[in-house]
Amino acid sequence: MIRRLDPHALDELLRGLVQPGAAAELAILAGCLLAAWLVVRIVRGRRRPVASVWFGDRIVDGVLFPILALAFAYGARLALEGVLKPAVFRLAIPILVSLVLIRLSVRVLRAAFPNTAWVRTAERSISWVAWIGVVLWVTGISPLMLDAMNDVRWKVGTGEVTLRNVVEGTVTAGVMLVVTLWISGAIERKLLAKTGSDLSMRKIAASVVRALLLFVGLLLALSAVGIDLTALSVLGGAIGVGLGFGLQKIAANYVSGFVILAERSLRIGDMVKVDGFEGRITDIRTRYTVIRSLGGRESIVPNETLITQRVENSSLADPRVLIQTAVQVAYGSDVRKLQPMLVAAMRSEPRVIADPGPAVQLAEFAADGMNLVVQFWIRDPENGQGNVKSEVNLAVLEVLNRENVEIPYPQRVVHARVSMEKDPERQLPGPVPSAGDGSGPGGRAATGPT
Repeated sequence: MIRRLDPHALDELLRGLVQPGAAAELAILAGCLLAAWLVVRIVRGRRRPVASVWFGDRIVDGVLFPILALAFAYGARLALEGVLKPAVFRLAIPILVSLVLIRLSVRVLRAAFPNTAWVRTAERSISWVAWIGVVLWVTGISPLMLDAMNDVRWKVGTGEVTLRNVVEGTVTAGVMLVVTLWISGAIERKLLAKTGSDLSMRKIAASVVRALLLFVGLLLALSAVGIDLTALSVLGGAIGVGLGFGLQKIAANYVSGFVILAERSLRIGDMVKVDGFEGRITDIRTRYTVIRSLGGRESIVPNETLITQRVENSSLADPRVLIQTAVQVAYGSDVRKLQPMLVAAMRSEPRVIADPGPAVQLAEFAADGMNLVVQFWIRDPENGQGNVKSEVNLAVLEVLNRENVEIPYPQRVVHARVSMEKDPERQLPGPVPSAGDGSGPGGRAATGPT
């Protein structure tokens, strides 16, 4: 049976919109929208959740408002069924249904994939498809299009698939995947928001739950499209071959991510050094790990690299870190007297811990002076090491200045030769030092550097 477009349906709708009863419908619809806004405002309270799927940023841009408005409007239409001939509600209900789908898709995609460029394109595409569907439904063209798509069919294996099955299945699959992302995101936030347990274990639990829900959602979506799930056995074999050859690196990164989270050899918050890059682990994803340096730079390291290469972890067994600096003092300085003074100066710094305590050691006798190694321990390397090293160096410098201890510098002796042909009367009994004769402890000049 071939349907034909009824030209009187759209005319009847337009005439109904200019009837006196349409004003009453508009007033009732406005009351439904106001009631939905009040309910959402009361449920949300004074707090303003950020990136909330239910409430949005301004109440009306969340999912709960169009759902309540649709429910109130549909209830009002049923109540006015025998009193008024619906015209406004006939137009408003499809619009509210479309708004629910748009808000749900947009909010879930923004929460699941934040700061992603393609989400904006997906939002516009979903909005265009939804509003075109409303126009086709209101004008009565959608039944004709569905019948026409039902006539377009082709064989897939032993069965037949129509264009209508593909379109309806694609829409259903999209809704299922969005709902699956929503549920998995809510479960992940609940798991990661808990306190009192290891963050890495909660992260791996959230990743497993998300993967399982997405897998179930994908199976339901494929079933809704009309694809026989028994054919997935062949697809699974093909995917296995692809993983074995072309996708082995990606698969290795995913497996390595679960191994890292399960073994807890690297945890979120640890200070690590990988391939010359040092920083704090801020996130461990299924494919890569994010390391943020104290300077603000971030490094994305594949998980396979963390498994196969050497990684320096400053927080694995003991968060204490040894920091060393060096200073040179002139020969003749009383090193035994200086040692307790320098140790006391280091102990005065708040971040220098007492156990193990700071120490000062005489490392070697150099050409220009005696090299002292100043070492101390800190417990919070994530707060930076260069800043505390600078404070300790300043404290050491204050002690040396207060005790009038000289910090030597390299000395050089210059020998001058004068040609006897130009000045035969000038005698050069020996080398003439220009910056000192090199005498004194450590070969230091008497008159200063050159």
